[in-house]
Amino acid sequence: MKLATWNVNSLTVRIGQVEDWIKKSQPDLLLLQETKQENIKFPHEAISALGYHAIHNGQKTYNGVAIISRYELFDIQNNIPDFEDEQKRLIAATINTDYGKIRIVCVYVPNGQSVDSEKYHYKLDWLKHFTLWLKNEMVSFPDIIIAGDFNIAPQDIDCHDPEAWKNNILVSPKEREAFQKIIDLGLSDNFRVINPSEIQYSWWDYRMAGFRRNLGMRIDHILTNKNITDKTTNSVIDKEPRKSERPSDHTPVVIEF
Repeated sequence: MKLATWNVNSLTVRIGQVEDWIKKSQPDLLLLQETKQENIKFPHEAISALGYHAIHNGQKTYNGVAIISRYELFDIQNNIPDFEDEQKRLIAATINTDYGKIRIVCVYVPNGQSVDSEKYHYKLDWLKHFTLWLKNEMVSFPDIIIAGDFNIAPQDIDCHDPEAWKNNILVSPKEREAFQKIIDLGLSDNFRVINPSEIQYSWWDYRMAGFRRNLGMRIDHILTNKNITDKTTNSVIDKEPRKSERPSDHTPVVIEF
């Protein structure tokens, strides 16, 4: 089975790139973030034409998450329960496979803007409530995959210049601590398990020729429980879409298991 996560930074702009990537890569599941479109605008017909099911939790201009799947999607959950938030940042569903049920969770964690901003406190609060909800999900669904744009580089190896970024958003101690609390629920950062010393990134700023100069961060992650981690045969970052004309500033992260 192949699963990928990709922050597309506007599905309206990049639907053609998504269609091309699906045709080329043939994922069983593709999780999208920052679709930036209302549910009524989601391209269900285009996705269905490729042979996939899709669910979407979106809003105009900002945020938005989707799960595209070869499998039918059940037990759909939009947003974090008991956490009042107008921003569309989470969608979850269950798939039935030959190996049993797997819970799929797609997240777009807040960026945080800067460590002295209200948006940073919102990010930490969002992560706190997400972790509490996820703990309960893992009781109900032993096999679970959480994937998306976490807006956190967990270690210095995941940042092109740790000293320059020190104490800034994406790498601040509180964000990394929040990420570790998610891992401590019984999950693994799949890419880092399979590639313990690889220096690769999933996001590059549009400014300062960030991609050409490889000034990147690994902030898009696929977290898996032990059963799925042990069965993982490949975990890669596909940089090809980032080379496209008018690309997203992120690129797909892919696992096979």
